[in-house]
Amino acid sequence: MTIAIVDYGMGNLHSVAKACERLGFDTIVTNDPSIILGAKGVILPGVGAFGDAMQHLQESGLATTVKEVAQSGKPLLGICLGMQLLFDRSEEHGIHHGLGILPGHVVRFEGGSYKVPHMGWNHLTYTQSTSPLFEGLTEGHVYFVHSYHVLPDRKEDLLAVTDYEQPVTAIVGAGHVYGMQFHPEKSGELGMSLLRNFLTIAEGKN
Repeated sequence: MTIAIVDYGMGNLHSVAKACERLGFDTIVTNDPSIILGAKGVILPGVGAFGDAMQHLQESGLATTVKEVAQSGKPLLGICLGMQLLFDRSEEHGIHHGLGILPGHVVRFEGGSYKVPHMGWNHLTYTQSTSPLFEGLTEGHVYFVHSYHVLPDRKEDLLAVTDYEQPVTAIVGAGHVYGMQFHPEKSGELGMSLLRNFLTIAEGKN
Protein backbone atom coordinates (compact mmCIF):
# COMPACT_ATOMS: atom_id res chain seq x y z
CA MET A 1 0.00 0.00 0.00
CA THR A 2 1.11 3.55 -0.71
CA ILE A 3 0.65 6.99 0.81
CA ALA A 4 -2.44 8.70 -0.63
CA ILE A 5 -2.45 12.46 -1.29
CA VAL A 6 -6.04 13.67 -1.42
CA ASP A 7 -6.86 15.47 -4.69
CA TYR A 8 -9.90 17.66 -4.09
CA GLY A 9 -8.90 20.38 -6.53
CA MET A 10 -6.91 22.61 -4.15
CA GLY A 11 -3.34 22.30 -2.94
CA ASN A 12 0.27 21.78 -3.93
CA LEU A 13 -0.40 18.15 -4.70
CA HIS A 14 2.54 17.40 -6.91
CA SER A 15 5.14 19.25 -4.85
CA VAL A 16 4.09 17.15 -1.85
CA ALA A 17 4.17 13.98 -3.96
CA LYS A 18 7.63 14.78 -5.31
CA ALA A 19 8.93 15.44 -1.81
CA CYS A 20 7.61 12.06 -0.61
CA GLU A 21 9.21 10.35 -3.59
CA ARG A 22 12.55 12.04 -2.88
CA LEU A 23 12.33 10.60 0.62
CA GLY A 24 11.85 7.14 -0.86
CA PHE A 25 8.12 6.64 -0.23
CA ASP A 26 5.52 5.54 -2.77
CA THR A 27 2.65 7.99 -3.17
CA ILE A 28 -0.45 8.39 -5.29
CA VAL A 29 -2.39 11.61 -5.93
CA THR A 30 -6.01 10.52 -6.02
CA ASN A 31 -9.66 11.42 -5.48
CA ASP A 32 -10.74 7.78 -5.30
CA PRO A 33 -12.17 7.02 -1.83
CA SER A 34 -11.29 3.33 -2.05
CA ILE A 35 -7.64 4.08 -2.76
CA ILE A 36 -7.51 6.70 0.01
CA LEU A 37 -9.10 4.34 2.54
CA GLY A 38 -6.77 1.52 1.47
CA ALA A 39 -3.57 3.55 1.78
CA LYS A 40 -1.11 3.19 4.65
CA GLY A 41 -1.28 6.91 5.34
CA VAL A 42 -3.08 9.94 3.96
CA ILE A 43 -1.98 13.53 3.33
CA LEU A 44 -4.53 16.35 3.01
CA PRO A 45 -2.78 19.34 1.41
CA GLY A 46 -4.35 22.72 0.83
CA VAL A 47 -3.80 26.18 -0.61
CA GLY A 48 -6.49 28.84 -0.89
CA ALA A 49 -9.63 29.77 1.02
CA PHE A 50 -11.15 27.59 3.76
CA GLY A 51 -14.74 27.87 2.53
CA ASP A 52 -13.86 26.98 -1.06
CA ALA A 53 -11.83 23.99 0.12
CA MET A 54 -14.66 22.64 2.27
CA GLN A 55 -17.09 23.07 -0.62
CA HIS A 56 -14.79 21.02 -2.87
CA LEU A 57 -14.41 18.33 -0.20
CA GLN A 58 -18.15 18.10 0.45
CA GLU A 59 -19.24 18.14 -3.20
CA SER A 60 -16.73 15.41 -4.07
CA GLY A 61 -17.68 13.28 -1.07
CA LEU A 62 -14.09 13.36 0.11
CA ALA A 63 -14.99 15.13 3.38
CA THR A 64 -16.62 11.89 4.50
CA THR A 65 -13.64 9.89 3.28
CA VAL A 66 -11.13 11.99 5.23
CA LYS A 67 -13.25 11.67 8.37
CA GLU A 68 -13.31 7.90 7.91
CA VAL A 69 -9.52 7.89 7.63
CA ALA A 70 -9.24 9.75 10.93
CA GLN A 71 -11.75 7.47 12.65
CA SER A 72 -9.93 4.36 11.43
CA GLY A 73 -6.72 5.31 13.24
CA LYS A 74 -4.82 5.48 9.95
CA PRO A 75 -2.10 8.19 10.00
CA LEU A 76 -3.44 11.45 8.53
CA LEU A 77 -1.47 14.65 7.91
CA GLY A 78 -3.02 18.02 7.07
CA ILE A 79 -0.64 20.54 5.49
CA CYS A 80 -1.19 24.34 5.61
CA LEU A 81 -4.87 24.88 4.75
CA GLY A 82 -5.21 21.12 5.06
CA MET A 83 -4.33 21.42 8.76
CA GLN A 84 -6.91 24.16 9.28
CA LEU A 85 -9.59 22.02 7.62
CA LEU A 86 -9.15 19.39 10.34
CA PHE A 87 -10.75 21.76 12.87
CA ASP A 88 -14.35 22.72 13.63
CA ARG A 89 -14.67 26.06 11.86
CA SER A 90 -12.94 29.06 10.34
CA GLU A 91 -13.78 32.76 10.23
CA GLU A 92 -12.11 33.23 6.83
CA HIS A 93 -14.55 35.27 4.67
CA GLY A 94 -17.45 34.40 6.99
CA ILE A 95 -17.98 31.43 9.27
CA HIS A 96 -17.39 28.05 7.63
CA HIS A 97 -17.60 24.61 9.21
CA GLY A 98 -14.57 22.36 8.89
CA LEU A 99 -14.13 18.60 9.11
CA GLY A 100 -14.44 18.62 12.90
CA ILE A 101 -11.75 15.98 13.38
CA LEU A 102 -9.94 18.13 15.94
CA PRO A 103 -11.68 20.64 18.26
CA GLY A 104 -10.81 24.27 17.70
CA HIS A 105 -11.23 27.12 15.26
CA VAL A 106 -9.32 29.25 12.79
CA VAL A 107 -8.93 33.03 13.16
CA ARG A 108 -7.24 35.80 11.21
CA PHE A 109 -4.08 37.50 12.41
CA GLU A 110 -5.25 40.83 13.77
CA GLY A 111 -2.38 42.79 12.26
CA GLY A 112 -1.16 46.06 13.70
CA SER A 113 2.57 46.25 14.34
CA TYR A 114 3.23 43.12 12.26
CA LYS A 115 2.50 42.23 8.66
CA VAL A 116 -0.29 39.95 7.48
CA PRO A 117 0.14 37.44 5.93
CA HIS A 118 2.74 35.89 8.19
CA MET A 119 5.43 35.08 5.65
CA GLY A 120 8.95 33.84 6.22
CA TRP A 121 11.21 31.52 8.17
CA ASN A 122 10.29 31.12 11.83
CA HIS A 123 11.64 28.98 14.64
CA LEU A 124 9.66 25.96 15.82
CA THR A 125 9.41 25.33 19.55
CA TYR A 126 8.31 21.80 20.43
CA THR A 127 5.69 21.82 23.17
CA GLN A 128 5.56 18.02 23.26
CA SER A 129 9.05 16.86 22.37
CA THR A 130 8.20 13.18 22.93
CA SER A 131 5.88 13.09 19.90
CA PRO A 132 7.03 10.47 17.37
CA LEU A 133 6.87 13.25 14.78
CA PHE A 134 10.00 14.76 16.38
CA GLU A 135 11.97 11.53 16.65
CA GLY A 136 15.66 12.33 16.18
CA LEU A 137 15.00 16.01 15.40
CA THR A 138 16.06 19.24 17.09
CA GLU A 139 14.15 22.50 16.91
CA GLY A 140 14.79 24.74 13.91
CA HIS A 141 13.25 27.01 11.30
CA VAL A 142 10.50 26.29 8.77
CA TYR A 143 8.76 28.49 6.19
CA PHE A 144 5.30 29.95 6.79
CA VAL A 145 2.84 31.74 4.49
CA HIS A 146 -0.59 32.27 6.06
CA SER A 147 -3.08 34.93 7.13
CA TYR A 148 -5.13 32.70 9.44
CA HIS A 149 -4.03 30.53 12.35
CA VAL A 150 -5.52 27.76 14.46
CA LEU A 151 -6.64 28.03 18.08
CA PRO A 152 -6.94 24.41 19.29
CA ASP A 153 -9.41 23.76 22.10
CA ARG A 154 -7.20 21.12 23.71
CA LYS A 155 -3.75 22.06 24.95
CA GLU A 156 -2.59 18.47 24.49
CA ASP A 157 -3.22 18.69 20.72
CA LEU A 158 -0.57 21.41 20.39
CA LEU A 159 2.78 19.85 19.43
CA ALA A 160 4.79 22.88 18.30
CA VAL A 161 4.45 26.66 18.16
CA THR A 162 6.22 29.54 16.55
CA ASP A 163 6.28 33.18 17.61
CA TYR A 164 4.84 35.93 15.44
CA GLU A 165 4.13 38.70 17.95
CA GLN A 166 2.09 35.97 19.69
CA PRO A 167 2.29 32.18 20.06
CA VAL A 168 1.14 30.64 16.77
CA THR A 169 0.08 27.03 16.32
CA ALA A 170 2.61 25.36 14.03
CA ILE A 171 2.05 21.61 14.49
CA VAL A 172 -0.87 19.74 15.99
CA GLY A 173 -1.44 16.09 16.75
CA ALA A 174 -3.98 13.80 18.36
CA GLY A 175 -3.59 10.04 18.06
CA HIS A 176 -2.54 9.41 14.46
CA VAL A 177 -3.91 12.74 13.17
CA TYR A 178 -1.31 15.44 12.57
CA GLY A 179 -1.24 18.92 11.05
CA MET A 180 1.51 21.31 9.98
CA GLN A 181 0.70 24.98 9.30
CA PHE A 182 3.81 25.34 7.13
CA HIS A 183 4.67 23.40 3.97
CA PRO A 184 7.27 20.82 5.09
CA GLU A 185 8.38 20.20 1.51
CA LYS A 186 9.37 23.88 1.23
CA SER A 187 10.96 24.14 4.68
CA GLY A 188 14.47 22.86 4.14
CA GLU A 189 16.06 19.98 6.01
CA LEU A 190 13.84 20.20 9.10
CA GLY A 191 10.65 20.30 7.05
CA MET A 192 11.68 17.28 5.01
CA SER A 193 12.70 15.43 8.17
CA LEU A 194 9.30 16.09 9.74
CA LEU A 195 7.63 14.81 6.59
CA ARG A 196 9.88 11.73 6.64
CA ASN A 197 8.90 11.02 10.24
CA PHE A 198 5.19 11.19 9.39
CA LEU A 199 5.69 8.86 6.43
CA THR A 200 7.68 6.48 8.62
CA ILE A 201 4.83 6.47 11.16
CA ALA A 202 2.42 5.70 8.31
CA GLU A 203 4.58 2.90 6.92
CA GLY A 204 4.67 1.30 10.35
CA LYS A 205 0.86 0.98 10.52
CA ASN A 206 -1.07 -1.89 9.00
